[in-house]
Amino acid sequence: MAARVIHPQAGQALVLGMLMAALLSVAALHYFSAGRILAAKSRQVHGLDAAAYSGALVQARALNLLAYLNRAQVAHQLAMAHMVTLGSWAMYGGTQAGRLARGNPPAHLIGMLFGADYGRAYTAAARASGLDVQAGTTGALAQAHAAHNRFVQDLYRGLSSDVVRGLPKARRAAIHAVLAAHYPDQQISDDSVAIVSDDWPGFVRRFAPEAQFRPLVSQVVGMYDFLDPRNDTAENSWAVSHRCPHLRHQLRRRGGTRMDGAGRWQSFDTQSYHALRSNRWIGCYYREYVMGWAWIPGEASQVMDGAYTDDAPDNFSKQDFWRWVEEATQWDLLDGHDNPLANSYAMRGRAAWPGDGLAAYYDVSADKADAAPSFSVAFTQPGPKELAIHARSAARTYFARPDPRSDGRHERPNLFHPYWHAALAPVRAQAGRP
Repeated sequence: MAARVIHPQAGQALVLGMLMAALLSVAALHYFSAGRILAAKSRQVHGLDAAAYSGALVQARALNLLAYLNRAQVAHQLAMAHMVTLGSWAMYGGTQAGRLARGNPPAHLIGMLFGADYGRAYTAAARASGLDVQAGTTGALAQAHAAHNRFVQDLYRGLSSDVVRGLPKARRAAIHAVLAAHYPDQQISDDSVAIVSDDWPGFVRRFAPEAQFRPLVSQVVGMYDFLDPRNDTAENSWAVSHRCPHLRHQLRRRGGTRMDGAGRWQSFDTQSYHALRSNRWIGCYYREYVMGWAWIPGEASQVMDGAYTDDAPDNFSKQDFWRWVEEATQWDLLDGHDNPLANSYAMRGRAAWPGDGLAAYYDVSADKADAAPSFSVAFTQPGPKELAIHARSAARTYFARPDPRSDGRHERPNLFHPYWHAALAPVRAQAGRP
């Protein structure tokens, strides 16, 4: 029987293998943990980017809403201007119907002196009988005007202020909502999300309407012919008096719609036949026969532009027109421009439609005119092995037209065009950190 040989080095490889297996196990566990941390970090960054973008989108929508509100106020001011004008036309038509019924002056005389079109227009006023009453302070147009005024002063002003003040809260709520949807299995606490930089405070501010809004409203109103001045003077071709052979009978139509210094709309309309007369005491003069009048001011205490008097008589059966003018007024009976007697009737019969004028509006602050307001948000949450994982993201809101301006000029960011968009932005370095 052969002897058994014992080798002292037998079993060394097994020990080394076991050590290597242990090291590999530790490395595998380490890389597994690192992978979990990296996966959690990646998920956190993606979720926070989506949340930051959503916050910027809320910010962009707020700015676009302010732009739409500014444009809505322009539209309401335009509607108020049209309503005041319609009210003035209705009142003017009603008073003209009354003068036509009295035959002072008669329709056939107007047609004979100034042409058939003027005669037919005067005759057509019969269909407007009673409209002057409906155009009063309690009429449908006046009530609609008051409703627009309430929107501008109450709803518009309150809503725009609420949008500006409530933006930080709404933006934060959007960020929380996106993170909660991204982590449906976790509770996102308020302390885990923080806005660490924010350009919103001071980016927009409230401006008085005279700054830019009044010129804008005037520009828009100028696009509508219905609101243009309603002035026309027709002259008869016949010579009337040897004392003034160059003068003729006149038919003067005057009217207009405008905004007063307080931002309130007013409108007036008058028409008078000015018969050229002469006598040996004063020579030639125009005897005014009122054919229609209306005035709707924005406040009862307002006075008309142009010549008028507070005590004009309804008729001149007891006193000559020229004599009354000399005694009671300072009118120039040959100025050939105004309808002072019709103005006096309009002033006496005015129907005030009170208004509060233009409301203040929000726009981009002058020192922020070329800025794109951004913010950055930090998010901290527990990761694998109770490690705290941190992430930061930033987003911005910028102004960009969908198409270039037709005049080729650059348009600065503003709150009159709803061209605000959202995008992610580079994260700003914190103080003391690279």
